[in-house]
Amino acid sequence: MIDSEGFRANVGIILCNAEGRLFWAKRINQRSWQFPQGGIRRDESPEQAMFRELAEEVGLQPHHVEIIGRTEGWLRYRLPQRLIRRGKQPICIGQKQVWFLLRLQGNESDVRLDLSKRPEFDHWRWVDYWYPLKAVVPFKRQVYLCALRELAPLVFSTDDWPAKRCRQPQQPPADRNAARPRHMPSLQD
Repeated sequence: MIDSEGFRANVGIILCNAEGRLFWAKRINQRSWQFPQGGIRRDESPEQAMFRELAEEVGLQPHHVEIIGRTEGWLRYRLPQRLIRRGKQPICIGQKQVWFLLRLQGNESDVRLDLSKRPEFDHWRWVDYWYPLKAVVPFKRQVYLCALRELAPLVFSTDDWPAKRCRQPQQPPADRNAARPRHMPSLQD
C-alpha cells in the first residue's frame, strides 16, 4: 500500500535474544545488512504483516517469539533517487514503518533463511543493540535510530533511561519529479 505522499506501508522487525543482542541479517548476494522488514498488505494489520514477514524472511512462527513492544506511529525514510522505480505507478519514494520488538522464545536452530521461494537473507548473526546504527545503509539510519531509541527501555532494565521520543524531521510533500535526493538529517538531536 502506497499512500498519497508516495510512502509504502511497512513493518520492521527487531528480534532480540535473552541477552538483549539483536538479529542482524545480510541481504542475499549483497554486502548490506539490515533488520527484517516488509510491506503491509491491504487486508493485514501491522501485527499480521509482521508475523507473515517473520515467517517468510526468518522462518520463525508466532510461538517462536514474544512481542515486547512496538513503535508509536509511522517512522519514515526516503529512498535515494537511484532506487526509485519511475516506471511504476504510484511511485514509491520511501517507506513508512511500524517497528516491532520481539524476543526469541525458541532456539537459534529455529531460524531458517531458506524457507521462502525468494529468500531475502543468506546469513545472520547476533549484534550489540546499537551496532546497526553504524552498519545499516545511510538512508535508513535515522529510522533505525528512532526505532532503537524508542524501544530501548523495553530491553534495558534501567530506571534512568532517557525515554524521549525520537523526532523525525518534518519533510516537505514529496516532489516526485525532483532531480536530486533530499538531504538526510543528521543523527544528532
